Amino acid sequence: MGEPDPSTGVYGISVAAELTGLTVRSLRLYERHGLLNPARTAGGTRRFSQDDLRRARRVADLMADGVNLAGIGKILGLEQDTDDLRGENTALQADITALRTDNRALRVDQASRTARPRHPPADFDTTRRSPRSPAGGHRDQPSRPG
Repeated sequence: MGEPDPSTGVYGISVAAELTGLTVRSLRLYERHGLLNPARTAGGTRRFSQDDLRRARRVADLMADGVNLAGIGKILGLEQDTDDLRGENTALQADITALRTDNRALRVDQASRTARPRHPPADFDTTRRSPRSPAGGHRDQPSRPG
């Protein structure tokens, strides 16, 4: 069995504290201020994921730089927005590339169609008259007696 998904809560709070080098009290404080949101078991026990641990370390680094908890919340929100926008930008760039490729192919196809002379099919006889056409060429003229 491999590593769990980075977003899956697997660590209790004491293990999370040990892995991050923070105190249990700090982790609870960060959660109370909305900076962490660990999963909960049916019994209410916190389960921290690798993503939670990474975020807790980021919070601790920002606090060490002198940023207060409200400022950290804003910074983390902006960082998340930036990551989301980067992902959307990457997807849009891929869409643009695909559309440009399709556009080029359509232009080549259109150019090849307009460059070809249009000829009737080989089995099409242009000299044959319709069986409904009168010999004189005018259908609407009444026939006159002799």
